[in-house]
Amino acid sequence: MRAVPREHFLPPEQHRSADLDQALEVGHGQTCSQPSTVADMLQLLDVQPSMRVLDVGSGTGWTTALLGHLVGPDGCVIGCEIVPELVERGRDNLAGEDMRWTRIEAAEHGTLGRPENAPYDRILVSAMSDSLPYELVEQVAPGGILVIPVAGSMTRVVVDPAGVPRISRHGTYRFVPLIR
Repeated sequence: MRAVPREHFLPPEQHRSADLDQALEVGHGQTCSQPSTVADMLQLLDVQPSMRVLDVGSGTGWTTALLGHLVGPDGCVIGCEIVPELVERGRDNLAGEDMRWTRIEAAEHGTLGRPENAPYDRILVSAMSDSLPYELVEQVAPGGILVIPVAGSMTRVVVDPAGVPRISRHGTYRFVPLIR
């Protein structure tokens, strides 16, 4: 996480708070998750070099950049964000990281993820869903992993080689709501 400073992805008025282990407002009712939560999620996600990763709720691009650092130039990370202003801010922030294998796209209303680019080795969701969205599970490749907060519980879905999802829960967390 030191390789991608959080400060670079925060509004100027939040720069002094970048090192605090708390969620920070980034505008439009959205937050940049607290570093310990992001670290927990990345550990559950188990991203490896050269993987294809989808980052749902990419916000200002910090998690997209962290994932880009983990997959390296042989990988691919697509961030999706529903708030148009954050899509632009995230793109600008990513441009400063020189990771051509990462990008942020505007999420399509009514569609979760990027089914047209599926399957993904890993999917990270940084917004709370009331129930497990199976349309995202369907975008995970066999052998892949989805990490998503569901009804207050960090949920890890491992899709076995036969395509069967195995679900486990890993602690209680709070997030902004997942918007479709």
